[in-house]
Amino acid sequence: MARNPEEWFNQANYGIKTAEIMFNNKRNIYTVFMCHLAIEKALKGLYAKELNKLPPKTHNLIYLVEEIHLDL
Repeated sequence: MARNPEEWFNQANYGIKTAEIMFNNKRNIYTVFMCHLAIEKALKGLYAKELNKLPPKTHNLIYLVEEIHLDL
């Protein structure tokens, strides 16, 4: 598991680039899946950065947003 927030952000960026490729090839289900993973990893990077601890093992984006106290 990544401990460094920058590693989470790098993984999120990689996921978005992968989603773009999937989208351009009309692989829509995989595009959505990769977008979810990229958002999750970006939120986990913010969690690690803001709270200075390892993010929980969850795929729940709303939970992560609430834990980070982001106002969306």
